Amino acid sequence: GYYRAIRAFCNWLYRQGYIKENPITRVDPPKMTRVILPSLTPEQVEYLIGCAENVRDKAIISLFADSGMRLNELLNVKESHIDWEAQTIIIWGKGGKQRKAPFTKRTAKLLIEWMKVTKVNKVSENVYINIWDMKRRGIQIMLYRLQEKTGLPCNPHTFRRTFASNLHRAGLDVEHIMRLGGWESLDMVLRYTRSVRFEESLRLYHGLRRNP
Repeated sequence: GYYRAIRAFCNWLYRQGYIKENPITRVDPPKMTRVILPSLTPEQVEYLIGCAENVRDKAIISLFADSGMRLNELLNVKESHIDWEAQTIIIWGKGGKQRKAPFTKRTAKLLIEWMKVTKVNKVSENVYINIWDMKRRGIQIMLYRLQEKTGLPCNPHTFRRTFASNLHRAGLDVEHIMRLGGWESLDMVLRYTRSVRFEESLRLYHGLRRNP
């Protein structure tokens, strides 16, 4: 992060003519430590949903895990964006690009239950409001409290990794995962599914060791 910021600043200084030579060209980028990032199993997702305080929070957790939505995308969901028959939601991702995010019957049931007990879905679509009647900070606080309560990682990035990892465990090809999750390249999908690919390699290894 620091290197990219400094590089962008030096490039800007050079383009604007404030410096005659760009010093960043003589600096090699730092080597990044590649760690296996945490994701949740389907059982852990169910546990989080069960521990959530109310149906709204349960629906948010379920939708995060089902769709791999980013927080900004989830914050912009309105009732009119939901296609109940196809079980998809129209969302606007990075760069204002529109896509459809999938969800399961579990999430559909929770969404319907939530919208029955709230008045937010009756607000005119001309008024900018989401179906959760929550702002960014409210969702972040809810996730933090659930993490403290359960001891499980509970944030939008973890749910996005969980989305990719669990689909890969179920046998879905990484290109399909890329399209469903709204990634523009396979790089991040491959990074998110590293732990799953290691699990597969480990199973093959132990299978070979049992049959020398």
